[in-house]
Amino acid sequence: MGNKVATFTEEQLEDYQDCTFFTRKEILRIHKRFRDMGDPGTVPRVMSAQDAANLRLPLSCVTRLPELRENPFMERIAEVFTKCRDPGWSLDEGICFEEFLEMMSVFSEHASRDLKVFYAFKIYDFDEDGVLGLGDLERTCRQLVRGALSAEEVATICRKVLEESDIDGDGSLSYLEFEHVITRAPDFLATFHIRI
Repeated sequence: MGNKVATFTEEQLEDYQDCTFFTRKEILRIHKRFRDMGDPGTVPRVMSAQDAANLRLPLSCVTRLPELRENPFMERIAEVFTKCRDPGWSLDEGICFEEFLEMMSVFSEHASRDLKVFYAFKIYDFDEDGVLGLGDLERTCRQLVRGALSAEEVATICRKVLEESDIDGDGSLSYLEFEHVITRAPDFLATFHIRI
């Protein structure tokens, strides 16, 4: 008989399975990716529920994920999935395992299109006012083109997006208008994905 170390309790694994689209084996694989992101010895092999919710890796560690390293929205993605939103919180505090697991679940191939659209909207809603206004669209476009277009070109593109997609004419995209646009993007599901 081998001395197999249990990373999580049965209750933790059941809770994680209930809250994600993952099997137990996949949850353990994601824990290994989380451990590998940190410096050696930072993340324990056995994680209590308290460790999983409170032990944080700096966001600089998240850039070790090849799928996020080149993503222009990496910082915004981390911001959306981290829950520590008290007044003194900053992105420098990092991401805990449970937040990382939730992020990986949303980006998994098993997550529904509706869930992915919901989180894409949150990621692009930089000012978090519940709509994608011209400022949100311009910031999204600037991050996508990474300086390849002038400010005037970005503004023109974003005005055109609003002209074509702003059904109610209020100068911004509601969630439903965004959903209508994104469902017509054939590669959305393929690009909103991280393999485990």
